[in-house]
Amino acid sequence: MKVVALISGGKDSCYNMMQCVAAGHRIVALANLRPAHTDELDSYMYQTVGHQAIELYADAMDLPLYRRTIQGSSLDTSRNYRETEGDEVEDLYQLLHLVKEKEGVEAVSVGAILSDYQRVRVENVCLRLGLQPLAYLWRRDQESLLSEMISSDLHAILIKVAAFGLDPEKHLGKPLADMEPYLKQLSQKYGVHICGEGGEYETFTLDCPLFKKKIVIDAAETVIHSADAFAPVGYLRFTKMHTESKDTPHSLQLYNF
Repeated sequence: MKVVALISGGKDSCYNMMQCVAAGHRIVALANLRPAHTDELDSYMYQTVGHQAIELYADAMDLPLYRRTIQGSSLDTSRNYRETEGDEVEDLYQLLHLVKEKEGVEAVSVGAILSDYQRVRVENVCLRLGLQPLAYLWRRDQESLLSEMISSDLHAILIKVAAFGLDPEKHLGKPLADMEPYLKQLSQKYGVHICGEGGEYETFTLDCPLFKKKIVIDAAETVIHSADAFAPVGYLRFTKMHTESKDTPHSLQLYNF
């Protein structure tokens, strides 16, 4: 099937694209919803941190990217979503409606793992548009899924932390592969979701087997969203980035961000 991939920049949406291709589908376009005036939108549905670098995905994958600014908010938060004017879900509907019209897509790649809230709403939009949702990560065991992502040459960094045991000053910008043992530890000790499904952390993918070029972050700044003594919330705001050939040796250094 011809597929549009919903991308946030994070590991899950990227790995689900890889699963779509492995299952014989063809990614023909990318779609992303971005915040209007802020990096970190208080959204039940969408990851918005790292949105500054999403444009580079189109270059990295050599695919058209469709973007829409989120205008709605979380109005219908009930278990079963119904079409609601002004809800952020309708922004997704409008975005996918446009992609279907322009690209003739038949299915949507969705990186949901655990959130029924997200699943119900994406399925609602897909049903209304006659599109097939493809969510290969749904309800997978998170520990084995994280290991699988890392061993599949998906290179991602932490760009937001919001959990006990995660420190913005120490952990932002760290490669996911380096963080895996520590995340396992936090999961065993405190019940932290190892894939970040409780909002503990968010990631940005810099390279994966589907990319024709890799994304390089040249400069970023750390923003402390909440200076909570036990679980401070902080994220990276990318200020300079580019794509480059995968043959170019480059070591990502985020020490001074």
